[in-house]
Amino acid sequence: MNFFAHTTAVIDEGCIIGEGTKIWHFSHIMYGCVIGNNCNIGQNVVVSPKVVLGNNVRVQNNVSIYEGVICEDDVFLGPSMVFTNVINPRSAVSRKDEYKTTLVKRGASIGANATIVCGNEIGEFAFIGAGAVVTKSVFPYALVVGNPARQVGWVSEFGHKLVFDGSGKAVCSESGQEYMLQNNIVRRK
Repeated sequence: MNFFAHTTAVIDEGCIIGEGTKIWHFSHIMYGCVIGNNCNIGQNVVVSPKVVLGNNVRVQNNVSIYEGVICEDDVFLGPSMVFTNVINPRSAVSRKDEYKTTLVKRGASIGANATIVCGNEIGEFAFIGAGAVVTKSVFPYALVVGNPARQVGWVSEFGHKLVFDGSGKAVCSESGQEYMLQNNIVRRK
């Protein structure tokens, strides 16, 4: 093995786990999922079949990542956040052929106890606040909070709120990176 798995973790045959990844207590990695290099899978996490996690993904404790979820590189999934994969689940009705794809783009962060309704895309470096309920796709670099989640601003790749001047320019307070806002789209200069 080129990854670490705690003795209480259950890892099904047929999954792919990248080098340097760590899988902690009581987590279940299911058949057919793909986990990239240098990921950290916290305690009591379930990674379902066909889930794809890129490199350097951080999954905090008590997260279930259901079939249909794809997380690109450098994604952060906060403690007890929730993904769904069916729009209208019913116990007595099988809808396994109706799973919707949820794509979490590179560098995005999802806060503790947030819920992501399936079929949406979370844009690159977007920041979903703790407890938010995301019911529609989120723009890259957007900061969203609340139930239902509403955009309240923009953030840098370092997660700091961006304040744009009259010409649509902003600078990250930590990195010094410059950003442009044009037509409701943020791009790094």
